[in-house]
Amino acid sequence: MNWLEKMSGAIDFIEQNLESSLKVEDVAKVACCSKYHFHRMFFACFKVTCAEYIRRRKLTLAAADLLHTESNIAQIALQYGYESPNAFTRAFRHYHGINPSCVRSNNVKLSAFKRLSYSIETHTGDIMNYRMIDVPEFKIVGKSKCFEFDDFVKEGPKFWKNYVNSEKYKTLTELKQGRPSLVTQSSMLSAYFPTQHGQRDEFLDVLGIELDTDTHLNEFEQFTVPAGKYAEFTCTYKTSMKTNRYIYSEWFASTGFERDEDKPDIVSYFPIPFRPTGEMQLRWWIPVIVNS
Repeated sequence: MNWLEKMSGAIDFIEQNLESSLKVEDVAKVACCSKYHFHRMFFACFKVTCAEYIRRRKLTLAAADLLHTESNIAQIALQYGYESPNAFTRAFRHYHGINPSCVRSNNVKLSAFKRLSYSIETHTGDIMNYRMIDVPEFKIVGKSKCFEFDDFVKEGPKFWKNYVNSEKYKTLTELKQGRPSLVTQSSMLSAYFPTQHGQRDEFLDVLGIELDTDTHLNEFEQFTVPAGKYAEFTCTYKTSMKTNRYIYSEWFASTGFERDEDKPDIVSYFPIPFRPTGEMQLRWWIPVIVNS
């Protein structure tokens, strides 16, 4: 089964089970991959998380049921997996801008989120070069924060902007003084570690430096990146998010590689003196499984 079939099957599964307690990990199983990898692929393809898509589709159908059936609010709330009418009302009001009790009045405006469909886009003449490399184990020291996928887009940039302007970050950068590291060859990097903590859909975001010695720095957190096979992509800071979306929405699907779920994505930063931040060179390392 290729990725087009997997993703299409996952969307079919969502649509067939909207009137149930639908969990992202159940959808990921249909797509034959981990919850973490499915999150990344889904968001890259559709620019909305799977959990948010499920929520929007449930509330779209709930509004239609209020308009076209005689079911009361409590019945519809239960039908779409809400624990109470109050919880349903809050979610409904947040999405549609009105209370569900107002839907059967005249001249109300409602939001409708259509069913998604998946296809691998073809960009004529658009080629993304990559190479496969073996990365040895190395350590990172720095700052970390857990983000839920739904919150990262709005909370992540603000959190890291505040940290980069702190004295703690200044101390961290002074440890390297701009010198390249042994493995990544960069003076600063980010790592995105998968987590599987219960039912939380989250990952660990780390900003730090590669530690070239076994010295433990008590003032910073320390993380180990396991040795493994990685696909390497290069881009600029300005195009980094576009590159990441390409990797997860098209590259995996078109090459047939599978992500190595136990390892983090790594981003290395290579500033260019006296040049705008947008022109800074970046390198993505994406962990993959290579079947022998």
